[in-house]
Amino acid sequence: MFYWLQNFSDWFVYDILGIATENHLGEALNFFIYDSIKILLLLFVIIFFMGVVNSYFPVDRVRNFLSRKKLYGFEYLMASLFGVVTPFCSCSSVPLFIGFVKGGIPLGVTFSFLVTSPLVNEVAIGLFLGLFGLKTTIIYVISGILLGTISGAILQKFKLERFLTDWVKTVLNNSQAETEAFADKQKFTKRLPIIWQEVIKIIKGILPYVLIGIAIGGLMHGYIPEGFFEKYIGKENPFAVPVAVILAVPMYSNASGILPVVQVLVAKGIPLGTAIAFMMGVVGLSLPEAMLLKKVMKIKLIGIFFGVVSLCIIISGFLFNIIF
Repeated sequence: MFYWLQNFSDWFVYDILGIATENHLGEALNFFIYDSIKILLLLFVIIFFMGVVNSYFPVDRVRNFLSRKKLYGFEYLMASLFGVVTPFCSCSSVPLFIGFVKGGIPLGVTFSFLVTSPLVNEVAIGLFLGLFGLKTTIIYVISGILLGTISGAILQKFKLERFLTDWVKTVLNNSQAETEAFADKQKFTKRLPIIWQEVIKIIKGILPYVLIGIAIGGLMHGYIPEGFFEKYIGKENPFAVPVAVILAVPMYSNASGILPVVQVLVAKGIPLGTAIAFMMGVVGLSLPEAMLLKKVMKIKLIGIFFGVVSLCIIISGFLFNIIF
């Protein structure tokens, strides 16, 4: 999808700047340029799209549909399934997460999407099929969806809305006021300037967090040496799964970037469940993602979110090791 952007990043870093391809700085800078442009493009498109949706579909209607008691928890499953069809990494999922919150969708439901979106998508499924076969792929997809569903349901029980930042509360109030201001018969051309102003406002608010988060990810991507993790998460270590998850959180990559690493880890004798738990930690949780979420969540909420999802990933890793 973004091959042209990768080619541009390669051309700029290795041809224009003349940095060698094996250079750590070159890898970090390439990563930063690629992900910065990609995420900013996604930010504009997704936030604009959610602005259009919010202008045509009243916030109360969406919120009421996804929070009806008669859904019996299926709203979390629906959000997780929606995450499957959105091929984003953890940081790219944050803009849509903000759009969900802005639309008044329950926080636990938005967490279900945020967990599943980077873990399970067509790219990850295709790579899993090629690397590990159909059985492993099916189990992984089901576990990823269940991970998002269960995590969202657990987090919703905590009533965590009070830990959203004042910025989000202001956005929510503005969104509700703007939604009420839109008449059903109002033409799209008249709605467009207000939608665009909201897009620019949100982009300006989160841009520093985006760039700082990607910069951290780029440094980790470029400077963490190969083979660093293998000595800590081998099959001899009974605590390998939680250690793998803890080591994974500071990393930042999407499924397509980390799956080849998972294949190498498995080939070197690391249990499949441990390797997949590591992948889930890298893709589903990261310090750069925490930096982005800091704009919308207080530190305590980020800690609770990371803690619950990490626990679910660890349990999944042990189950994978038992199955395989």
